Formats: sequence, structure tokens, C-alpha cells
Amino acid sequence: MAEAEPTAGRVLLDRIGAQAAVLAGLDAAVRADEPDAVHRMRVACRRLRSALRTYRRLFVRGTTDELVAELRWLASALGRARDREVLAERLVARARELPPECGPEQVAAELERWGREEYRRVRPEVVAALDSPRRQALAAGLAALLADPPLRGRAERAAVPELARVAAREQRRTAERVRLARAAADPPARDRALHEARKAAKRARYAGETAAPAVGPAAERYAERMKAVQEVLGEHQDAVVAATALLERATAPGAGRTFGYGVLYGQQLAAAEAARRDLAPVWARAAKRRLARFG
Repeated sequence: MAEAEPTAGRVLLDRIGAQAAVLAGLDAAVRADEPDAVHRMRVACRRLRSALRTYRRLFVRGTTDELVAELRWLASALGRARDREVLAERLVARARELPPECGPEQVAAELERWGREEYRRVRPEVVAALDSPRRQALAAGLAALLADPPLRGRAERAAVPELARVAAREQRRTAERVRLARAAADPPARDRALHEARKAAKRARYAGETAAPAVGPAAERYAERMKAVQEVLGEHQDAVVAATALLERATAPGAGRTFGYGVLYGQQLAAAEAARRDLAPVWARAAKRRLARFG
């Protein structure tokens, strides 16, 4: 007897349950400041929030709004520490590659010291968030949703066609964000639009990940191509943020080899430009309509 096809609701709840378990299991590691723990918890928050938003039409209207807001809050509290950590690692690595006349070791040491100071400054926010009543309420809210899911009737639909419909919608949403970025009139507006396109590609990727257990290779391919778009645009965003930080560091009191900062700044502008060039072929592979046809 053939196994019945899972429903869209079942696939969604499996995804939420798995990521809720990841989130709960990382508390101790984050408190201990274990390597990559903050990053993994932040990703779990984002995957949960994306699932609740992307598949919101499967839930009774309004029943997941508070969870979405609280997941955004926790990801933001985690993000300030993680973003500074990643930025410092990027800049220190690039500084060590500078030519001798730029004073690579001095610039790297200054950036490393700045990164540690920034991380220590925002680290208490992470622990405070984990200790807060909001964090406990979020855990309880996720448990309650899984124990008694507020699903609508459409959640009983067969998984594959419903998941394909959502994937196609997220693909169109990403396409519109990419189009707006390409049409932006000035660099700051373009950079903001590319950041929005990155977030859309990430949400599409997560939709593909959610669908993969039920759909198989077609959804995995969709997720991989959206991940490639996300990564190109992530490199662009990291380069833009790094360039801004370097300008601030070069003019900060006590800055040493400002020439080295200038060289690094130019490198980050070049990295952002390269990412914009790389976007076209990567997006062309992710934009194909048949990519979202899971049936």
C-alpha cells in the first residue's frame, strides 16, 4: 500500500518543530560563548520566523503574529554581537594581507582590538535576552503552537502543489527585489535595495529547505540556487558595511596607519562591485520559472 502524501501543514509543523528544538538546544552554548553558537541560534530564529511568515496562510489569521515579532526581537539581540564578530574577522583577515608599506600587522592589531572591544560591549545584550521573560515566553509560545497548531483548512492540502505555489511566489518576490535594485538611481539606494533582495532570496531559500523533505531533489535544487543568490548579495552587504566601518575607524582618535585603512577601504569597494557583477549569472540560474515547479 502506497504511503499517503503528507499535507502542507504536516511538512510545515515538522520544520517548525525541528528548528524550535535547535533553538532550545543552543541556550547553554550561547551562554558559554561557544564558537558559532550565537550564529546558529540566530539562524534558527530566522528559519522559524521565515516559516511562520512564508506559510502564514496555513495558520488562522493573527495567531502567529506575536511569535514572529518575538523571533525578530531575539534575532536582533543576537545579531548585534554576531555582526560585529563577523565584521572584525573579515577586516583583520584582509589587513594581514596588506603589502608591507601599509603596516599590515599594526592595522590588523588595531582592528582586532577594536573587534574585541565591540564584542564585549554588546555581549551582555545576548545574555540579558536569554535571561529575559520574553525568551521564556517565546519558548512557551512555540511549544503551544506545536501542541495545538492553529491551522486552517488549506493546511490539509497535499504538500507538493502547495509548497510549489509558495516557492513560486517567493521566487517572484525575489525577482521584484532584484529588479528594483538594478533600477536604483544612486549607490546608497542601490545598496539598500540589494540588501532587501538578499533578504528575499534568503526567505526563498528557507521555503525550499522546508519543502525538501516532502519534495526531494527539486526543492533542494531550488534552495541551493536561492542560497547562491543570498551568498552573492551577502558578500555585497558585508563589503558595504566593512567599507563604512573602515571610514569610521580611519578618523577615530588613535587610529594608526590610516593609509592602510584607505587601501582596505578601496578593496571593500572593489569587493562590492565584484559581487554586483557576479549577481547576474547567479540570478539567471535562480530566476528560471521551472525551478519552482515541484510536481
